[in-house]
Amino acid sequence: MASKLVVECVFCKIIRGEIPSVKLFETATTFAFLDIGPLSEGHALVVPKFHAEKMHQLPDEFLADSMPVAKKIATALGADNYNVLQNNGRLAHQEVPHVHFHVIPKPSTDKGLIIEWPAQNADVEKLKDLAKSLKF
Repeated sequence: MASKLVVECVFCKIIRGEIPSVKLFETATTFAFLDIGPLSEGHALVVPKFHAEKMHQLPDEFLADSMPVAKKIATALGADNYNVLQNNGRLAHQEVPHVHFHVIPKPSTDKGLIIEWPAQNADVEKLKDLAKSLKF
């Protein structure tokens, strides 16, 4: 079940079979394939079949299938160490404007995803105020 609109993004074209890919797994709502610019061997993409640029725009039924598919890929790869990565927006390093999840095996310190984590000290009272202000 793909989105009703014909969208011209690269992932929509891959899902429709207009651009070739090395498919790993497919369900009614998800398409998974190997990344053509891998960070390590087995780097895969899990792509919902509904076109949405950011995760919060994706209907839940398309999101619900993504993590089980990512888990199947990580298991099939036999990856002891791996990252599951999802970016939203250019500032957050999203290159293709279609929701997708990377499954990236981490076989060594110099292969796979290499990141910095600029953690900051948090004020607990400000955290509590923020939590109270959030609307779910």
